[in-house]
Amino acid sequence: MSDRHRLGRQHLLIDGKRQAAASGRYFETLNPATEDVLAEVAEADAADADLAVQSSRKAFENVWSQMRAADRGRILMNLADLLRKHQEELVELESLDAGKPISAVQRQDMPAAIDTLTYYAGWADKINGQVVPARPDALTYTVREPVGVVAAIVPWNFPLMIGMWKIAPALACGCTVVLKPAEITPLTALRVGELALEAGLPAGVLNVIPGFGKTVGNALVNHPDVDKVTFTGSPVVGREILRGSAGNLKRVTLELGGKSANVIFGDADLDAATKAASSGIFFNTGQVCSAGSRVLAHESVYDEVVARLAERASKVRIGNPQESGTSMGPIVSVTQMNRVLGYIDVGVKEGASLVTGGKRVGDKGYFVAPTVFANVEHEMRISQEEIFGPVVSVIKFKDDEEALRLANGTVYSLAAGVWSRDIGRVHNFAKKVKAGTVWINTYGPTDVRLPWGGARDSGFGREHGDAAIENFTEPKVVWLNLSN
Repeated sequence: MSDRHRLGRQHLLIDGKRQAAASGRYFETLNPATEDVLAEVAEADAADADLAVQSSRKAFENVWSQMRAADRGRILMNLADLLRKHQEELVELESLDAGKPISAVQRQDMPAAIDTLTYYAGWADKINGQVVPARPDALTYTVREPVGVVAAIVPWNFPLMIGMWKIAPALACGCTVVLKPAEITPLTALRVGELALEAGLPAGVLNVIPGFGKTVGNALVNHPDVDKVTFTGSPVVGREILRGSAGNLKRVTLELGGKSANVIFGDADLDAATKAASSGIFFNTGQVCSAGSRVLAHESVYDEVVARLAERASKVRIGNPQESGTSMGPIVSVTQMNRVLGYIDVGVKEGASLVTGGKRVGDKGYFVAPTVFANVEHEMRISQEEIFGPVVSVIKFKDDEEALRLANGTVYSLAAGVWSRDIGRVHNFAKKVKAGTVWINTYGPTDVRLPWGGARDSGFGREHGDAAIENFTEPKVVWLNLSN
C-alpha cells in the first residue's frame, strides 16, 4: 500500500457484503499529512442504518446469541490471529488515514487492539450468574444475558484501538454490533469487518457503516431496535446521544472529553516528570482524551518545569508519519487544525506567555508545532476548555490545597497525574482528586484489564475489564418454586 495511490471506492459492510450506500453518495477521506485523497467512501445515511440494524437484529436473535459461548470466543480468537497476520497492512492504513506516526501505531494501537480482542475472547465462556439462597422453598439464581443490538460510535483519534474496545466485549457477551467509525478515519474499521468475516463471524454480527454523525449517527441513536449505544467523543455530541436515546430508553455508555491535570510537586523527580509530561501532551499530537493538557507545577520548580517542557517541545520530530523516526504527525483534519490554532490565539489574547510553538508547520498537511504556554491563569479558556491538540498550559501553585483545587477546577474528571516522593501526599491527592484514573509518578499507561472512564463532562460508565461485561449484558433472576 502507498499513499501515492488512491485506494479506490470503499463500500459499506452490511449483512456480510460490501455494498454502496442507498443514496449512492460517497465522501473523500484524506491523508492529513499530505492532504491527498486516500479513498472515496460510501456515505451511509438513515436507510443504511436501518438495513444494518435489521441485519444485526436478525443475527442476534437467530445466530450469535444462540451460539455456544466457547464457539464465540474461538471466533474472536481467530480474528485476533488474523489481526496479527495482517498487522503490517493495518498499521500502515491507520497511519495513512489518521496521520499517526507508524512507530506509535506499531508500539501502542495495534498491540492494544490485539490484546483487547484476545482478552475478551477469553471472557466469552466465563460470563457467569450466581445462585442466591433467597428462601429455603425456592431455587433462586441469576444469569447474565446479552443486551442485544449495540450501536458503537467510534472517534477519529484512535480508530482501530477504541473500535476494538467496543467490538470485542460486545461480541464476547453475545451482542451484535453496528459500528459507525468517524467519517475522517473509516478505513481500518472496514478492513477489520472483512477480517471478522474471514475469521468465521456470521453475517450481520458486525456491520460497518461509515458516514456523518448528523445523519447515520443520529439514525442509530434514535433507532427503536438498537438496545445500547456506546460512544467515545465530545461532551456536546454525548448530550445529543442521551437525548436521542430516550425514545426507547436505550442503555448508554459515554467516554467524553478531558482537561487532565498533571501535578508536579517540588520534591518530584523532574527528569522523569517533565519527560512524561511532554509525552502526555504531545503523544498522538495531543489528540487524546486523557492528555495532560494542564501541567500544575509547584512555585519552587515552576520555571524549571517550563524550561524543560519547552526544550522537549523543541526537540519533537514532526514529519511524515510513515517514517519510523517521526514522533509527532499532523492534526487529523483542517477543521481540527484551525480549532487548535484558534485556541492558541485565544491563549495569547488572554495574556498567557507563548514560550514555544504556536504555529502551523509547513504549508502542506495539517501540522502544528508543539506548544507550551506559561503564566496561565486557572480561569483562562486554554486552562478550562479541551483543545485536543499539542498545546500545554503550565500553571503555578503554592501548596497541596491549591494543587487539588486547581486539579478539580474544571468540568472534566477523566484522568490526573501526580509527581512527588512523599507517599502520603500522593495517596492523599489520589483519594481527593476527581478522576477516573490517577497516575502516580507516571502518566498515561492504560490496560484493558482496568476500568476506564470518568464523570461529569468526561461521561459515565466504564470500559475495559469486567466493567465492559456489565455494559453489554443484563442480569436476569430465575425463581424456581420448590414447595409442593
